[in-house]
Amino acid sequence: MLAVIVSGLAIGAVYAATALAYNVMYSTSKVLSVTTGHLCMLGGVFGAWFIAGLGLPVPAGLVGAVLVGALFGGFTEIVGVRRVLARSDEHLWLLSTLALATMLQQAVGLWWGTEPKPFPRLIPQDFSSGLLDQKYWLPILTVLVMTAGLEAFYRLTLWGKLFQATSEDAFAARARGIPTDRVRLASYLLAGALGGLAGFAAGQLTFAFFALGLTLTLNGFIALAVGGLGSNLGALLGGAGLGLLSAFATYWFGGEYQQTIAVGLLMLVLLVRPEGLLGARRVRPV
Repeated sequence: MLAVIVSGLAIGAVYAATALAYNVMYSTSKVLSVTTGHLCMLGGVFGAWFIAGLGLPVPAGLVGAVLVGALFGGFTEIVGVRRVLARSDEHLWLLSTLALATMLQQAVGLWWGTEPKPFPRLIPQDFSSGLLDQKYWLPILTVLVMTAGLEAFYRLTLWGKLFQATSEDAFAARARGIPTDRVRLASYLLAGALGGLAGFAAGQLTFAFFALGLTLTLNGFIALAVGGLGSNLGALLGGAGLGLLSAFATYWFGGEYQQTIAVGLLMLVLLVRPEGLLGARRVRPV
């Protein structure tokens, strides 16, 4: 039972990290990009390639994985979001980001292969094993650092204040002279970097797999919806809850029911508390 809890918290940390990336992008664009989970996939695949394929040291592989995630995050904003938001208020970004996610997944599959590949050990001198293995505690530690870092970024930095101003009212922010297009691009770069970092840290748990993106996109969204859109702490709680529920579902009923129970959790939370556990209730002025 302890093994189920530890593995559930570890995979829940990956879901929570994906939800954090959702939050960062949504804060400045009000877009829930389908490419979010693919940012983590890129971190895992390119991290494995940099270290195992090119023979680079682990720190260089980490920097490379983060840079690849950030670049694709910026590419998503420029190609899949910016022109759509400039031309229409409809949710056409869903189609544009879905197209980007599909093309990226197919391209990575053709280049990397369609079979999951093992991720190299990040701490070779680590003699821990079993439930104390680094593949469990690295994702958990990473998402905790990411959550604390984001909170400090929003509260203590000028760019964090710009993110918040754009999130509150983009039109008023533009009227005040804030370059909202550049702020939105910066948020996508940051989200991409966070996704790349999370995928790199969780690579030993999830393997380097080209099809991981859509799974994380869905489960990251469920964690976000359960915790509350816009709440980083909510994303952390939602990810942990979803990871534990999925682990227990696999333990008790088998892996084929895992996704069904996860979606059932989403439906239950939306029916009981549509804004999520820590989400702010929105009031429409009339």
